[in-house]
Amino acid sequence: MTSHSLSLRWWAALLLVLGLVAPAMAQRGGDDGAYQILSARYGTREGNVDVTDRLRDLARRDVGIRVSNDTFGVDPHRNHPKMLRIHARDPRGRTRTFEYPEGSYVDGNQFTAWSSGSWGQVGGNGNWNGHPGNGRPDDGRDDGEFRILQAVYGTPEHHVDVTRRLRDLARSDRAIELTNDTFGVDPHRGHRKTLRIYVRARDGQTRLFEYPEGSTIDGSRFTGWGGGNWGNEGWNGGWNGNGGGNPGGFGGTGGSYPQPGFGGGLEIVSAVYGAGNRAVDMTDRLRSQVQGDRLSVRVENDLAGYDPAPGTPKMLWVTYRVNGREYRVNVRESDYLRLP
Repeated sequence: MTSHSLSLRWWAALLLVLGLVAPAMAQRGGDDGAYQILSARYGTREGNVDVTDRLRDLARRDVGIRVSNDTFGVDPHRNHPKMLRIHARDPRGRTRTFEYPEGSYVDGNQFTAWSSGSWGQVGGNGNWNGHPGNGRPDDGRDDGEFRILQAVYGTPEHHVDVTRRLRDLARSDRAIELTNDTFGVDPHRGHRKTLRIYVRARDGQTRLFEYPEGSTIDGSRFTGWGGGNWGNEGWNGGWNGNGGGNPGGFGGTGGSYPQPGFGGGLEIVSAVYGAGNRAVDMTDRLRSQVQGDRLSVRVENDLAGYDPAPGTPKMLWVTYRVNGREYRVNVRESDYLRLP
């Protein structure tokens, strides 16, 4: 073989290597793009989650990023075509939204510092439409106009307060599908349940949102959703939002609500009866048993209306207030609850 042939083969090999390396360098060095990423969300307008951190991790690995449930580890809106929305800012401060339909691939060359992951931490943290929250770091999709007061899950006959559980789920910033497993309890076996969220609008009016079992919550309409800084205003309104289980008590567009801790006397804040994740909300029933700021009842299935955990010893957990001070007590099945 002549030296000329060897030279040609050497140059051909070099060009081939350069041809393979160039795209990778372009992807890795795609850091001269014109847009800096502020945030990224995956899903639909009705159900979506923040995937900024996940997208940053994938970009650092320098691999092709296919928009899919498997890629982001979540299906925020089942049985609906989803989309990745990347909200970004150009050098002149103007914002733009890039959309990648489910099944497509993300082109990182358009974005500044793509592979280094030095983005998504500059106050963008927006909702589906890219609008930021109230300027606080924990706002996330927190520019909604409604502040959550209380969340109740179940049916009118049997329901439980799930405000704390919902708050914990919201902080994880994942799509929340309404099931018994999600809340760890089936308050009314054999019946289709509903999540009721009581909120206050910016103008001070109260309102009720209902989500049927199996649906997904869109947290973007609620203020402070991702931060979980809500549900601490002492609402405790029960299923109908009026604190006493009276079907006509909550108007849906306004009205008053009880102010725990004022006026003295005995007040039942919450009561749950059962075992493990098989339990029933007893708050309204115990409130109706209070007489002269005192309560004396035997803890049994008849008081609950049915047996939430057949064949299992049960417990009644009660939180109550006396003259504004809060207490908690647990009473075993067949024993007596006497308050205060």
